[in-house]
Amino acid sequence: MRKATLLWIDLEMTGLDPKKDKILEVAAIATDMKMEQIASYEAVVKVSNRLMKSRMVGAFWEKNKISRDALIDQNKTGKPIKVVERELIGFIKQNFGEEIYLAGNSIHQDRKFIEREMPTLNKMLHYRMLDVSAWKIYFENALNKRFVKPENHRALDDINGSIEELKWYLTFLK
Repeated sequence: MRKATLLWIDLEMTGLDPKKDKILEVAAIATDMKMEQIASYEAVVKVSNRLMKSRMVGAFWEKNKISRDALIDQNKTGKPIKVVERELIGFIKQNFGEEIYLAGNSIHQDRKFIEREMPTLNKMLHYRMLDVSAWKIYFENALNKRFVKPENHRALDDINGSIEELKWYLTFLK
């Protein structure tokens, strides 16, 4: 069986503060270095309604009402974070070899939540990460080239968009 190298993860959270906010949705796609998908995983994390209502406010959430409402609605069927962490660890053991590089857009922010809410998973991840946002900064500012992807703010859609974005940047290297 072919082993993955990149663990593309996207988290939807109640907000961006890892000390106050919580993970709501997790998606992962395992790929090789050619960005070919090997496997995928999705889960909803159970979060208290009180926390969601107190943290999912402000301009961002007003602009993304459809995503917010869907996340709140699906939360009823969510799993405890420790269950999701165990499932992700099983996903990794099944699809990866030794080195597991975390990949995604602004993945350093997701990593902060992983460190706080899924410490066992965090220990399995390599310290190096593949952050698509670094490519974005260079291409937009130095080359005036812009990749436009849909912003659904749903975890699996966002990962697929990030993979397509990196593939687009890589076309300039040929």
